[in-house]
Order: sequence, then structure tokens, then C-alpha cells
Amino acid sequence: MIKGAYVHIPFCEHICYYCDFNKVFIQKQPVDDYLNALDKEISEGLSRAESDLETVFIGGGTPTALDNQQFHKLLKIIDRHLITPKIKEYTIEANPENLNETKFKLMKDYGVTRLSLGVQTFQNDLLKEIGRPHSCDDVIDIFQEARLSGFDNISIDLMFGLPNQTEKMLKESIEKAMILEPDHISIYSLQVEPKTIFYNRMKKGKLHLPGQDVEANMYELVISELDKHGYIHYEISNFAKKGFESRHNLLYWSNEQYFGFGAGSHGYVQNSRVVNAGPVKNYIQLVEETGSGQFASHTVTRKEKIEEELFLGLRKLSGVKKKRFYEKFHCQINDLYGEEIERLKQQGLLYEDEEKIALTRKGVFLGNSVFEAFLA
Repeated sequence: MIKGAYVHIPFCEHICYYCDFNKVFIQKQPVDDYLNALDKEISEGLSRAESDLETVFIGGGTPTALDNQQFHKLLKIIDRHLITPKIKEYTIEANPENLNETKFKLMKDYGVTRLSLGVQTFQNDLLKEIGRPHSCDDVIDIFQEARLSGFDNISIDLMFGLPNQTEKMLKESIEKAMILEPDHISIYSLQVEPKTIFYNRMKKGKLHLPGQDVEANMYELVISELDKHGYIHYEISNFAKKGFESRHNLLYWSNEQYFGFGAGSHGYVQNSRVVNAGPVKNYIQLVEETGSGQFASHTVTRKEKIEEELFLGLRKLSGVKKKRFYEKFHCQINDLYGEEIERLKQQGLLYEDEEKIALTRKGVFLGNSVFEAFLA
């Protein structure tokens, strides 16, 4: 049974220097044609798989880069197809520079329950360094406006390991974030990916990043500071006040199935990992011809499901529950990976009790090494 739906809006007013998500400049794009195709894909996609949706997440790109009329059209499409009384969390990603009173009102009118703001840092010079068009004051103003508009579940994104960023700057960003008191914080280390501006700069030797030791210290700082302020570290990169953990993202980390709608989106439907066409015009044409944007799929084998259950589940600080694992796969974790688990325990990377296996504090810092142990 599919419990979540992700909807991708690939349009942006600006392209951030680190971003490798599927995105295009919104100027001169066929936005209305895209929304019409999205309408059709969602309608037909729901008819092809059994679902009982609990979460909806609209991401990008930048969903709020749409103008007021286009944004209204998007919300009507989502409301018509995906929103039911059973929805427990309805998230929209937004950037501070393209939110306004009209969009806040539309989101509240259509039942959006959670706002995810792309902040990244609270230093104006560093914002320019990474290609973000907003300022720190913009963040503060929009956050306060969101609260006044009735949003009581707001997440912010932060980053560390950025070019020329210091531990002092990161601590300052956290301190300023704490003044706003967001309900949830996602904080990621910079990963320089191909086909990004940062990647091109790195190849030319023009990207100056903190070293691995500094980045590790930054992560330690993040964990320590957020713990002081009462945030629960519930996933490697995510922290929340009690009760504000992201329900939608927990579906991913719990290896549940979910729809992916829109250009370049990924889904996990009927035991297959599916990928939609990325280029906007290709996606529109494909949906018009077939009713689906899908251009590739892979049926997940039992072995792959087990591996995914472990390396996704171990991202959660609560770990992988042995009972749930047995109910899904009718075998014990230790029967399959007893040697690996014991070795990781001896290395101080994994903790085990009668109910679960989970990362230790040391294991959180070396998560990739732990995950690799469960991959063939």
C-alpha cells in the first residue's frame, strides 16, 4: 500500500551553485503545459496502484517560483487528486525570496500543514558565495510572516562544509536559527556533484572547501548545539522538536513505497524503483502520449529490498527494528548479517539490543562505512 506522494516542480528563478536536482530557469518555460501534464500523470498514476496516502510533499526546483496564478493551479491539482481526510502531513518547499501574502493564504486555504524553507546559512556573504539570492533579513521576515499566517510546523534547511565557511560562522547560523525556533532542521554537508557550478570550479582549482577534519568538527558542533536546544537527532541529517519529525521522509528511510510525480521524480511503486523523464518538454510529451512520465524502472529483488531496509533504516537514530524486519522478510537480521553486525559492534560503530540494531555516536560520523557492510 502506497502511503506517500512526492510531486516535483523543476522551475527556479535562480540556480544555486551546489544544486544537482532536476531544475531549469522558469523564464520562458511551458509552465502551464507542465501543470496540465502533471494533472494527467497524477490522475492516471493513482489509478494504476493501490494507495492510502498519508503524506504529500511538493519539492523542486522551487515550487514557490511559480507566479500566484500558477501556484494556485498547482494547489488545485494536488487538492483534487491527492488530498484526503487521511493526509497527516502536507509539505511544500519554499525559498524566502518568492513567498508572499497571496501564496501563504493559498497554502493555508488548501490545507498545507508544513513549510520547508531553504535557508542554508545566516551569513550574507556566504549566501552570495553559494548562489542564493535571499538575505538573512529576508529569512527572518518570511519566517515571522509564515508564523503569523498560521504555520505551526516550519522546517529550515542549513548546510555546512561550504566554501570559506568556518566553525564560528556555522555556530552563528545555528544561534540565529534558534532565535526563530523552527520546529525542524535539516542540515547537510556540502556534496560537490557533477553538472553543478561548484563542480566546474573545483575542476579548475577555484573552490576552497574546509578539510575533512574541519567538516567533522562542524558536524559535531551541529549535534551538540541542537541537542542543547532540545532538538531530537532522529536521522543522520535531521533534527526536530518532539512530534515534528518529517513523516514523509520517514517513509523513505523506512523503505516504504511512494509515488513520484513530475519531471525527474523518483518513485517506489509496486516493488519497482521508477524514474521520470527529466527534461520538461520530454516529460510533457511522454505524459501526453502514455499518461505517465516514466522512462525507466527497475524491479527490486528480495536481496535489494533487504539491503535497502538496512542502509536506509540505519540512517534513523532509532535504527532497524528486528521484529519489523522479520515481519517483512520472514528471517532474522542476525541470520543474514551476524558476522557483519558483530564486527561493526567491535569497531564501536553499531549498537544492538533485543529490539534493534542502530548506529552508535561514532557510527553516525562513519555511516557510509556501516552501510557498505550490508551491500554485496
